[in-house]
Amino acid sequence: MPRAIAKKTRTTPPRKLPFDLRVFLETAGVARQIVKYRRCEKIHSQGDPAKGVKYIQKGGVKLSVINEEGKEAVVAMLGARDFFGEGCLAGQPVCMATATAMVPTSVLFIEKNEMMRVLHTEHAFSDLFIAHMLTRNMRVEEDLVDQLFNSSEKRLARTLLLLARYGKEDEPQGVLPKISQETLAGMIGATRSRVNFFMNKFKKLGFIKYNEGLQVNTSLLSVVLHD
Repeated sequence: MPRAIAKKTRTTPPRKLPFDLRVFLETAGVARQIVKYRRCEKIHSQGDPAKGVKYIQKGGVKLSVINEEGKEAVVAMLGARDFFGEGCLAGQPVCMATATAMVPTSVLFIEKNEMMRVLHTEHAFSDLFIAHMLTRNMRVEEDLVDQLFNSSEKRLARTLLLLARYGKEDEPQGVLPKISQETLAGMIGATRSRVNFFMNKFKKLGFIKYNEGLQVNTSLLSVVLHD
């Protein structure tokens, strides 16, 4: 009796879906997780293991460092669509700063290996991340120049404008999350009394006002540009 011959069928491999940058950054998935934080809640502490990169979906984050004497310095204030924790990609084993949510904040955590994979395979994502890193680098250089050459009044005005996302496209501008004068003093390298003096001055001139938060008028730019 002749042996039955099995008919071979060709299977079509599943089609790979095109990479969607917006979906990747707005949803959880393989090796990435969305975590929501309350105001003043720590996202990570200085010295914690650096396991991945974080992306702020909404809200605001303060990065601060503390020295051996317990003195705190604010090194950055970040907002929606900013990355942080990218030092792990360069082999940094621990977090160099404490990250704290300034307002209710949603953060996408991307594990290091997944971040490396996407950077190597998805041009849209790598372009976005490179642009972020270049902008961060320019900001660090501008901060250094600001500290070396500008008065504390100019430094405060510039800091308020940056916190209000001045010049950022498609960003809600003007109203800042609740931030203390002590924090502002730490950011610009001045005393709280000096910050209080200039904040009162800015208020009298109409550059800022307190209305359900601190509202910053773009006219404050005149202080930064004034010689």
